[in-house]
Amino acid sequence: MSALPIYPWRLAPDGYATYRQLRALGLRPGGQDVAAQLERPRKRRGPLVAYLYRIDRAKPVRPMTEAKRASLAKANAARRICPNCRRDAGYRIPSSLGMCGTCAHLEEQCVA
Repeated sequence: MSALPIYPWRLAPDGYATYRQLRALGLRPGGQDVAAQLERPRKRRGPLVAYLYRIDRAKPVRPMTEAKRASLAKANAARRICPNCRRDAGYRIPSSLGMCGTCAHLEEQCVA
């Protein structure tokens, strides 16, 4: 097994991109392994690492199908329903609260 090339932050050679950079170009890794990594030193913890993929081996992003679009819409709609009051909150309910903001604030007021 060969070691990955490690580059300092912002100094990777041309032809490499992070996952997010590939997505911005309309590409995906397409099954390829990580080709290199970037490291940014930090003061109190280990270095921040970003994995790089080769652009020439990347494949185009698969188009969104109607079935997948409908499935995502249904899943996102389910995340908007408050389990406490059963109303559509109008936004995705944070998992940290587990309920809509109105119900969370009502419970805080009841406890205080």
